[in-house]
Amino acid sequence: MKKWFLSFVGIIFIVGLLTACGPDDADENASSNDTNNEGTTENEGTTNDEASEESSMPEKPEKLTIWINAEEKQEEAVGQIAEKYTEETGIEIEAIPINMLDQVEKLGVEGPAGNGPDVIFQPHDRIGDLVLKGLIDPVDLGDKTSEYAESAVNAVTNDGDVWGYPAVTETYALFYNSSLVDGTPETMEEIMTIAEEQTNAANDEYGFLMEAANFYFTYPFFSGNGAYVFANENGNYDISDIGLNNEGAVEGGKLIQSWFDKGYMPQDLTPDIMNGLFKEGKVATVINGPWMVREYSEALGDDLKAAPLPLLDNGENPKSFVGVKAYLLSYYSENKEWAQDFMSFVTNSENAMLYYDVAGEMPARVDSIDNPAIADDPIYSAFAEQATYGEPMPGVPAMQQVWDPINNALSFISKGEPVEEVLNEAVQIIKDNIEASGATE
Repeated sequence: MKKWFLSFVGIIFIVGLLTACGPDDADENASSNDTNNEGTTENEGTTNDEASEESSMPEKPEKLTIWINAEEKQEEAVGQIAEKYTEETGIEIEAIPINMLDQVEKLGVEGPAGNGPDVIFQPHDRIGDLVLKGLIDPVDLGDKTSEYAESAVNAVTNDGDVWGYPAVTETYALFYNSSLVDGTPETMEEIMTIAEEQTNAANDEYGFLMEAANFYFTYPFFSGNGAYVFANENGNYDISDIGLNNEGAVEGGKLIQSWFDKGYMPQDLTPDIMNGLFKEGKVATVINGPWMVREYSEALGDDLKAAPLPLLDNGENPKSFVGVKAYLLSYYSENKEWAQDFMSFVTNSENAMLYYDVAGEMPARVDSIDNPAIADDPIYSAFAEQATYGEPMPGVPAMQQVWDPINNALSFISKGEPVEEVLNEAVQIIKDNIEASGATE
């Protein structure tokens, strides 16, 4: 299993990728933290090996304000790390939970008014938009740059400047209930057979569920058939060339529509309903991210298994989005040096593993891959393997004009509207929105 994690690191270093828009669990256990953190450097940061650096820092503020993602386990993890930081520095951390996707707009209002945070938490694909709007400042990773996965650093880099401290890398994969499935599903043909045999909508029983109207999760079924968001040559995106209505995109859209036509997938499925049914043992397979591992494990125990996304009918591996989530420095912060000190502290070896232990999200650090807590885990190895087939979510401002039109298109597709017509309209809206936004990349 460890070899897949080593492959994952290879992808991180070689492909120049990484993504997370994604969407957004683990019991707090101090003794397990001690075990899982073998080989990490204890208390990296201000108060230990950087005492001389601290002496050149500005006067300590009484408080730093951090906007974190509004998710229970993530809040718990950051809360524990914040307490440690306060103990070591005397600086209070006010961690305010705000949905990641709401933070950008809110920062644009609260920042100029003097009520904003020092630090926000965002997926890397939103960095270009934040830079364009002048809402964040670049950071200096300094000699800590090599501690983070190279492509995680690349993901938070824009126009030669680094704009955040990488915290999390993620993609999604297939979860399945081994009490309902014989063996590991390896192809979509097998998944469709499971759906045919085990779907009984009247009893809320399904063979296969996913957020099929969410482009973040459905992208593999487009890309695996030859679709793409923007043409990409060596990391340079051509935002005038959109491949979401080409022949492969239409084929992917028809595949997704067939799940609804056959009754395998219920209309207007919400994440809460899907997760609840899977945890109740009423769903054989689901597509979701590693942020659900702990919650699923608590419900299903040893019956919970994971695997890379099944092969498409054309024999191709579905290309999932891979992403990075990072701590970003607000342009409006009056405590930029200490804000960066906290960003370094929250993403150091020890605290990255604490975050993993509690929130169940994979660190964006090089050293974490060798930590037994991750390297020997059979569930997380599936995500590591899937990442080798994934591709980076475009981290350009124009990407923000893609989500709503294509998600709306998926909703129409799920309701039986003509796929090609719907995708053509969505792409035109995307182009119009990009032009109206003034985005040039």
